[in-house]
Amino acid sequence: MSRVDPQDMPEGRDEEAAIWCMRLAEDRLSPHEQREFDAWLAVPGNAEAFDDAVLVWQTAEAAAHRPEVIHARTEALDAFRDGNSRRWVRRASRRWYWPVGTVAAILLVALTSLMLLHDPVQVFETGIGERRIAMLQDGSRLSLDAATKVDVHLASNRRELTLLSGRAKFDVARDPLRPFSVLAGDKLIVATGTSFSVEILRGQVRVLLYEGHVDVLDQPSGGAAPRQLELKRAGGAPPLPAAQALTPGRELVTPISAGTATIALADLPRSLSWEGGQLSFDGEALPAAVERMNRYAAKKLVVGDSYVASLKVDGVYTAGDTDAFVEGMSALYGVKAVPGADSVTLKRD
Repeated sequence: MSRVDPQDMPEGRDEEAAIWCMRLAEDRLSPHEQREFDAWLAVPGNAEAFDDAVLVWQTAEAAAHRPEVIHARTEALDAFRDGNSRRWVRRASRRWYWPVGTVAAILLVALTSLMLLHDPVQVFETGIGERRIAMLQDGSRLSLDAATKVDVHLASNRRELTLLSGRAKFDVARDPLRPFSVLAGDKLIVATGTSFSVEILRGQVRVLLYEGHVDVLDQPSGGAAPRQLELKRAGGAPPLPAAQALTPGRELVTPISAGTATIALADLPRSLSWEGGQLSFDGEALPAAVERMNRYAAKKLVVGDSYVASLKVDGVYTAGDTDAFVEGMSALYGVKAVPGADSVTLKRD
């Protein structure tokens, strides 16, 4: 391959950086060329331009196999040749035509490549027994329980998150121009600046409000517009908007797809115990407690019969300490633990 003569270096700093990037990618520099490169790099601003060129080069190479990039690269090459043909014809040497054309094409499709490679949705995920805290670009704070997955899409006019599994707490940075929404199942929780948690548990969505205000909406399938979630009231009274009843210190529990939503008082300190590695239960149905314990257990607990399913759980357990949980159920209710290959089944003794 023909080598680049530094005396023919283009005048623009970005073009110079692109050429040096290509030369280094082609082959190792000779000692003389290395001295020239070091001298060029020492000029103020050149190092930054070279770093940008390397990023562009790597990005385009990573996307080179994609049909969209191949098409964009071809168009960029044609546009570069058409726009610069006179310039290069006037040059005494034609050695730069193809190398500069290639690098310029890469530079021209850099934005396209970056857009293709960049997934606008960030995924935050925890494994079994893992908890995580993440700061979003807007300043919001995201706390994930174990076995939890949240997709985050931050746009210029909205902030859209989807809770796919588990439980997460959202401390939302206030931005009235960009509503903050969390989709969980078919329920959409919308806020601007507040603190709340959302959990998917046994076919239900649970929304616990710590401070501020949220709207809770039904999100029908098929692209229909969301509608206000309402609570039925006794005595023929008109339905009450869930957002009006869900005040700080209360938890909304609503089935996914169908059913009646309920709101009850919550013990806020107890509700946050999972952030410190403790699982606290206060009259919790045993199947729900088991599901929460299983977020921290490699060996899963299984509810083996209707008697076990009807039990209530009280107490505080260390997340991941399945043995202590089983011992507690055995001592209180005479539950028998039947070990299996990858699970422990709880049955009536």
